[in-house]
Amino acid sequence: MLDIGTTAPAFELQNQHGDPVSLDDFDGWVVVYFYPRADTPGCTTEACGFRDSLEEFEGRGVSVVGISDDPVSDLADFAEKHDLPFDLLSDESGEVAAAYDSYGEKNMFGRTFDGVFRNTYVVNPEREIVRAYENVSPEEHAEGILLDLEGEL
Repeated sequence: MLDIGTTAPAFELQNQHGDPVSLDDFDGWVVVYFYPRADTPGCTTEACGFRDSLEEFEGRGVSVVGISDDPVSDLADFAEKHDLPFDLLSDESGEVAAAYDSYGEKNMFGRTFDGVFRNTYVVNPEREIVRAYENVSPEEHAEGILLDLEGEL
């Protein structure tokens, strides 16, 4: 995990519509969450939690962006199927996730492969990481971030 106070690594990736999105496109606070695979149970629960809390995040001046190593077409299907109104970014190479210490070797069902870890960062307008969440549980994750940020926004 990147340390609190670290400058958030810059990025530019394609969103679910194929449009380029960079960290600098966001004016204020940003929740940057990494998730392993679009439209799997845990990732869907996490994304829908952010969707359901998005009005509260935006009301506090916080944007939300999700990043996985899925191709743009999979992100488009995922966003449409679950009515996800925020940017989902395609990091097929894993370079951005690696810059955020959120990509590496995983073991599942007896096989080893590289993939995205379920980590989340909250970035302030000065582009400093102010919160870091490692290997999060998808249930109520969005609500937990909102609670943690109550005194900061």
